[in-house]
Amino acid sequence: MTLKVLEHEQGDWAVLQVCGEMDLVTSPSVRQHVHDAVADGRRSLVLDLGEVRFCDSSGVGVLIAARRLMRSCQGRLRLILPERGAVEGSHVNRVLGALGVRRLFDVYPDLDSATAESTDPLSA
Repeated sequence: MTLKVLEHEQGDWAVLQVCGEMDLVTSPSVRQHVHDAVADGRRSLVLDLGEVRFCDSSGVGVLIAARRLMRSCQGRLRLILPERGAVEGSHVNRVLGALGVRRLFDVYPDLDSATAESTDPLSA
C-alpha cells in the first residue's frame, strides 16, 4: 500500500491528512510535508492519522521528530487519532500507546476539536 498526504488549512492550522502506511519507505514523505509546512511559516500543525492503516518504528520516529521540530520553533502539533472509525480504531494510537510515547502528543478525536482553541486533548 502507498501513502498519500493531503494538505489543507482550517483557520490558523495547517492540516496534513495522512492515508495509507507509514513505514521505512513512506515515512520520509510525511517528514518532508512537516518540514515544508514549517518552512512556509506554519507554526500550528495538525496531523490527521485516522486513515493510517500501518505504522512501524520509522513512522513513530517521524512523529517524534515532528514534535521536536514544532517545539523548537515554538509551534503547536496536534494529532488526530480517532478511537473508532473507518480503520476500526486508530492503529497509530495503539502503536504509540504500546511504545509508551502517546503521552508526548496532544491527541484529538477529530479535526474540529483539534483545531478548536478551547478543546482539551484526550488523556493518554
